[in-house]
Amino acid sequence: MSAPRRPSDPSGLERYYVLTGGRSGPGGSASSLDVATLVVSRAAPLPGMQHEHEEILRRCRAPLSVAELGAHLGLPFNILAVLLSDLLDAGRVEARNPIPAHDAGRGPDLALLEEVLSGLERL
Repeated sequence: MSAPRRPSDPSGLERYYVLTGGRSGPGGSASSLDVATLVVSRAAPLPGMQHEHEEILRRCRAPLSVAELGAHLGLPFNILAVLLSDLLDAGRVEARNPIPAHDAGRGPDLALLEEVLSGLERL
């Protein structure tokens, strides 16, 4: 006889569905998020907040990229983007887009690389 079947593990797809309220992607202000976008908290967590929202606010006291945040929380990008969308819409976090590269086809800024090298040599 087989053992009684237990409810599915809440760490799977069901968990993501519950975390996002059934939403599959961000909307509004979070639609332009990318893995390099920096996120910084603008407010402290409130009592009764969803655990993941609290954790995002705690971890983002100093700017943290979406990729780093996803790695710390163990969440896929689209799930994290939905959670960040909630916080952005509530004004609890700020998203700072990465600085665009000037003339991206030219390669890295040589002057900047030389300054970095000089600084490293002084260490």
